[in-house]
Amino acid sequence: MADGSPAASAYRAARRFFTDPRTVGVAQAAPRTAAFMARSWARSRQSLPDAAAAAAQPSLGLAAQVLLDEVLIASMKNPRLFPSEDDYRRAGEEIRAAHVLFETQGWLDDPERYHDARPAPSDATVRRRRVLGQRFEHLTFPSGYEPHRGEPGGERWLAHERNRTAHAFVLRHPGPDRPWLVCIHGFGTGRPLIDFRGFRAPGLHRTLGLNLLLPVLPLHGPRQRPGAASGEGFMSIDLLDSLHGLAQAAWDVRAAIAWARAAGGGAPVGVYGLSLGGYVAALVASLEDDLACAIAGIPATDLPDLYRRHSTAAVRRRALEAGALGAEATAVHRVVSPLVLAPKLARGRRYVFAGLGDRMSTSDQARRLWRHWDQPRIAWYPGGHVGFWWASNVTRFVTDALVESGMTTAADQGAA
Repeated sequence: MADGSPAASAYRAARRFFTDPRTVGVAQAAPRTAAFMARSWARSRQSLPDAAAAAAQPSLGLAAQVLLDEVLIASMKNPRLFPSEDDYRRAGEEIRAAHVLFETQGWLDDPERYHDARPAPSDATVRRRRVLGQRFEHLTFPSGYEPHRGEPGGERWLAHERNRTAHAFVLRHPGPDRPWLVCIHGFGTGRPLIDFRGFRAPGLHRTLGLNLLLPVLPLHGPRQRPGAASGEGFMSIDLLDSLHGLAQAAWDVRAAIAWARAAGGGAPVGVYGLSLGGYVAALVASLEDDLACAIAGIPATDLPDLYRRHSTAAVRRRALEAGALGAEATAVHRVVSPLVLAPKLARGRRYVFAGLGDRMSTSDQARRLWRHWDQPRIAWYPGGHVGFWWASNVTRFVTDALVESGMTTAADQGAA
């Protein structure tokens, strides 16, 4: 075939399609699902904690949700975003330099010292907005977060100009002060319509009578550069960007909590996160005093581990060879790890829920947090990552958690 012939062009296009990691991933989704279901059947015959055995019973519904997770994971493997050789080299050099710096500063032994004192927002502004009939307030304030002097990757992180303004969406009641629930969204969202729906905000706000504060994570929603997808750059081969993103998320959420406490006259404040937001909620619960509760839903808890899990074999191998992913990367992430930092609120005010078929954050990462948190109340549902939305026991679990922690009263309960 001549290089410029239609047949040659068609061959190259077909070859690109069938070797695209997204195509390969989708083709592998069904076999991966079948393998998971076989393991699930074996585990269902064993004794698992907290009624997990009953939830783990294989079913067509569980298989469908696992398959959905596998397809979604495959769709995220965009070759356009794959690292170059220079990216691997730079990322490895930065991890090694950060490891030396963090060890010298003592942050690896005492991760809480990495985080500055409680931040407070300055120059906050509030605008009234509406989306599809839902009235809310849009809070903005300058993010005071900056990486420490000399931190590798710090200048690159600060170059994200739009990210230096913090955003949050607010639903609050007039009149007497109500408790505040800080709802922290997952990866790739950060838009009011999606986040209100994801947290069932009308039920929490109207039925349970809570004030809601929904912060936008770094590099998400209005904090992302024009033309980039929400969340792009938060999790990449540059794992120090992930570290800075998590540290800034904790800073901004704590600043937003300070704003809510000032606005609410000392009313109770709790945190509730989903997926990546579950990670941030658990991290904030290890830094912020006097929280009424912390609810970690389908939480990610170890980003280097997720990167190793979800990367293609070639990307994983090159990242390990360059030192961008490995023991030093894991060690550096100790400073933002909810599996290392100790929670500040009592065990009875910590809550976790997760899907036994979660192929994205994974049930194992949720279980690791549950163990680190001294095995507080946990709810399992027989589904994948997004299956919590259809799981009635999760809705009851969240409502019960809010009642137990004094955020709302039993009389206020309804179909949140």
